[in-house]
Amino acid sequence: MKEIKDHHLVRDYKYQDIIVEKRPLLDHAGHNVDGLFNCWIILNNPSQYNSYTTQAVKEVILAFRQASTDRSVVAVVFTAVGDKAFCTGGNTKEYAEYYAGNPQEYKQYMRLFNDMVTGIMMCDKPVINRVNGMRIGGGQEIGMACDFSIAADTARFGQAGPKHGSAPDGGSTDFLALYVGFTHAMESCTLCNHWSAHRAVRLGLINKIVPVLKNKAGKFISNPFVSLTEADEWGNPSFGNFKEGESKKAAAVIAAECQTDLSLLDQQVNKMAYDLALTMPDCLSKTMESVRKKKLEHWQKNCETNRSWLALNMMTEGRAGFRAFNEAKGKNRECDFIQLRRELSWATPWTDELTNKIMPRD
Repeated sequence: MKEIKDHHLVRDYKYQDIIVEKRPLLDHAGHNVDGLFNCWIILNNPSQYNSYTTQAVKEVILAFRQASTDRSVVAVVFTAVGDKAFCTGGNTKEYAEYYAGNPQEYKQYMRLFNDMVTGIMMCDKPVINRVNGMRIGGGQEIGMACDFSIAADTARFGQAGPKHGSAPDGGSTDFLALYVGFTHAMESCTLCNHWSAHRAVRLGLINKIVPVLKNKAGKFISNPFVSLTEADEWGNPSFGNFKEGESKKAAAVIAAECQTDLSLLDQQVNKMAYDLALTMPDCLSKTMESVRKKKLEHWQKNCETNRSWLALNMMTEGRAGFRAFNEAKGKNRECDFIQLRRELSWATPWTDELTNKIMPRD
């Protein structure tokens, strides 16, 4: 038998900050399909809402490359540990304590980040984002780089940049308008208001949502914090438990009595992977490449100049914003925006004194 060439860059790498698993491809009856797998790439930093460190970014790049060249892999499932967050973006502790005020280092970090986003979109296998919780900031950006998104109906989606000293130039300013249109994209990117999973699926940001809360009777119910109209129209009416005008307090009582069960989320992810397996592989790959061009066209025009700007921003607003988020002791972790605007209207230079003036006060 002719020797099969090995196209992996690294053999038997021991991942540290993420988890990478080959799980059997499951047919529609839930049975293993012999010899075929899905590659699960799992962010593993739940104590910090699965924010990615520099090490994690490097490992995600490698994991996608390995999955792309693995002949036995049908699809990649990109997800995270736990039920609170898929990803909330870059690790703000690392940003504040190392990259803030260090633009040449942050520019190197952004080279890795850009390679991660590009690697997702260049993967030879379809990529399914299994959204197990919040998808915020850079997490939203790497999620949109994926081909498909299936989410828990308790997930939330949005940006954080302008509130915390950055711009959503890691993909959102390129991708979001392609998904939801200009007006919704502008609102999300600038105001940083978060969307429920129900709104996200209605706007076309994600493919599907599934309930993940189980009540005492063992029945799945829709997210009780979402309004009746939104849930009935865009969620799963058979799981509805809403009453018109139900208060947030009442919803919290319902949620507290529930257990989180991600089994339906996994079923839908596995179903999509098997549906993708029931296609001609080269035709599937070419189709994905053609559709991805729309995202890549915007991304590749902008990612390098965005990298340079984001690096320089670490000397001014980025430095202040990430310090505020990392150092604040109370609930308020944002700079004093009004005082900052006053200082800049007086032509105050960006010094340590200015940064200290606008730090949050509890």
